[in-house]
Amino acid sequence: MKTKITVAKGDGIGPEIMDATLRILMAAGAEIEPEEIEIGEKVYLSGNTAGIAMSSWDIIRRNKVFLKAPITTPQGGGYKSLNVTTRKFLGLYSNVRPCTTLHPFVETKHPEMDIVIIRENEEDLYAGIEHQQTDEVVQCLKLISRPGCEKIVRYAFEYARHYKRKKVTCFTKDNIMKQTDGLFHQVFDEIAKEYPEIENEHWIIDIGAAKMADTPEAFDVIVMPNLYGDILSDVAAQIAGSVGLAGSANIGEECAMFEAIHGSAPRRAGQNMANPSGLLQGAVMMLNHIGQTKVAEKVQNAWLCTIEQGIHTYDIYREGVSRQKVGTKEFADAVIANLGNKPTQLKPVSFAEDKKFSLPKYERKAPKKKELVGVDVFVNWRGSNPDDLGQLVRRLENKKLKLSMITNRGIKVWPDGFSETFCTDHWRCRFVKANGQPVEPYDVIHILHQAVAEDIDTVKTENLYEFDGKPAFSLGQGQN
Repeated sequence: MKTKITVAKGDGIGPEIMDATLRILMAAGAEIEPEEIEIGEKVYLSGNTAGIAMSSWDIIRRNKVFLKAPITTPQGGGYKSLNVTTRKFLGLYSNVRPCTTLHPFVETKHPEMDIVIIRENEEDLYAGIEHQQTDEVVQCLKLISRPGCEKIVRYAFEYARHYKRKKVTCFTKDNIMKQTDGLFHQVFDEIAKEYPEIENEHWIIDIGAAKMADTPEAFDVIVMPNLYGDILSDVAAQIAGSVGLAGSANIGEECAMFEAIHGSAPRRAGQNMANPSGLLQGAVMMLNHIGQTKVAEKVQNAWLCTIEQGIHTYDIYREGVSRQKVGTKEFADAVIANLGNKPTQLKPVSFAEDKKFSLPKYERKAPKKKELVGVDVFVNWRGSNPDDLGQLVRRLENKKLKLSMITNRGIKVWPDGFSETFCTDHWRCRFVKANGQPVEPYDVIHILHQAVAEDIDTVKTENLYEFDGKPAFSLGQGQN
């Protein structure tokens, strides 16, 4: 039986590269039945700020497999990113982006590069929870969960095991973000122990990114939180040869979405110029996902032959290397003509038949002992002397909670702050339990009631907890 897949042709160059991709798949004998939906710019501009109709969601959820061309999100008007929305609504927690060099046929400084970036796809700063709290300060919440970490890290190791990769590397910034990125690193170390046959390592994201850009052949599979992975997967694709050549898989427990990593390039729309390779690479990943590995192998090898023969679209065409500059349709024709052939200089692919792997569902751990030990009260105050604010805020103290410090943008400014520290109008006032007395939620509420009485503008609170006796909050830079 044919596998039903949902197809969206998208905007800009989307319809052209989708038509080319589907022609290649059908010519290769893919057992698929495309069901088309409309998403993107036209839907947005019809008044639907989500860019997709509910009936289209029903089709995607029924078919479980979604092949999507790039779309255009109109500027302004409160339009939401459909990519982010789709990943979250469908639980597509794993973004997989292979980045492999095609040297010497596509220009690159890294002829030995062959890495796969696996990016957490649902949380981190991409939760999109932002607020303006004062005239001068806005915030974006970085949410990292243990289930999110466990699912993506385990996926990375399972991917390495199934595709015979030798090493998994974790990138975080947990030397600074010790709670959020610290959890990601901790879970990585825990799960790595379950895969002793696979080498594992951790890099701080800044030096790791520099190393990847300079010596990508030092890496194999890299797993990281959402924002870092979004940025570095584009960097990796570009240094491998071109962002236009890279495909992407978004994998969830129920559904999966496959796409090119590039945008809709409206300037090139309708000109028969666009390179369909990125979407085709996404489609090859889709074929592997649905178990049609032999067709995926045939398509990938035909594509490699076409690249090797120097039949190139404008974006990768180079005098002296390329043999023929072709358009979108002609490139698809060349790939179709090569079906059944294998490259002779580039490495042919061979996909084992059962590459779809399942991961255990997350099992919630036994809860730790959670104890309320204080509260951070964020205050909008237009003054400039932290000592003055300290005197004012100490009026909020009660028998259970005493003011211990004030910070501004994470730097302690009271007590014993530096006059050189620049301060905004957004202040964190930390109250901690006094005399070892247990803190109750009503003690926090008492502080807020008192703040209203004292005309102190509180914009946010964060309760401070210990879990199993360990502080589960940042201490604040400058605090011993």
